[in-house]
Amino acid sequence: MTRILLTRQFPEATVTAAKALGDVTVRPVAAPLQIAEAAEALANYDAIICTLGDDFSDPAFATDSIRCKIIANFGVGYNHIDAGAAKAAGVTVSNTPDTVTDATADIALTLMLMTCRRASEGERFARAGLWEGWQPTQMLGMHMTGKRLGIVGMGRIGQAVAQRGHFGFGMPVIYYNRSRKDVDMPARQVDDLESLMSQADVIVVTVPGGPETHHLIDAAALAQMDDGSVIVNVSRGDVVDEAALIAELETGRIKAGLDVYEAEPFIPEALRVLDNVTLLPHLGTAALDVREAMGQMAVDNVAAVLQDDAAPNAV
Repeated sequence: MTRILLTRQFPEATVTAAKALGDVTVRPVAAPLQIAEAAEALANYDAIICTLGDDFSDPAFATDSIRCKIIANFGVGYNHIDAGAAKAAGVTVSNTPDTVTDATADIALTLMLMTCRRASEGERFARAGLWEGWQPTQMLGMHMTGKRLGIVGMGRIGQAVAQRGHFGFGMPVIYYNRSRKDVDMPARQVDDLESLMSQADVIVVTVPGGPETHHLIDAAALAQMDDGSVIVNVSRGDVVDEAALIAELETGRIKAGLDVYEAEPFIPEALRVLDNVTLLPHLGTAALDVREAMGQMAVDNVAAVLQDDAAPNAV
């Protein structure tokens, strides 16, 4: 009997689709899979559907008794999986591109607007019963329309954010990408990160996670931002040096909108007490239809490999 492990409680449609392929075990806890559990899963299951935080780093593959043929990641980012070690062990790794693009771009716009217009701060103020009526100078924020938008990483999600910003809010777009990029919209590529950080009013980080982008946005990059400018991160938490960001935010010079954090689900108290940062609990793809589409893509990848075909979305 084909054995399939789902490392979290995925949408019911995903569980049902997986059950059509074999005997399914749904891990009953919400915490990410640790290395020892990952190694055990690789030895005991034919396929694994996993997600962010499940630790399939190199040590998990240090065994000769790997049964697993595919790790199908539920999500586009797979920096929690050592793809090189998986390949060496004969394990396919797949992800779910495209399904997450629009949902993640929508959350980026949500964070942009909330941070520019101080929406989360305003809601806390109203809920606390502190509002005494409209005042001409009360809680003034940044009018986002027409401001310069800077995109760090002009992939699918970066382009979707840029399109929303430019066509929806009349924002001139500049972007920094590690390679030359041609995009089908009015946008100007800058040569280095420092140029982007110093020229943009609103910066959105959309690069993939991984060693190459770890702390890409460091203290030096943050120091280039103009006073009053905004940075939004919807990529991976460790792309931004969290300690450096906190230090910059504590000066009150800039604002930030975050959907991801370095040590999720831990959010430092130093961030939680600041009014000039908007905090969301990794809501990037948190819509049922999006999550169901992600799950179906993961199951389709599993089905292909179990039939000795190539996974449609192998990384």
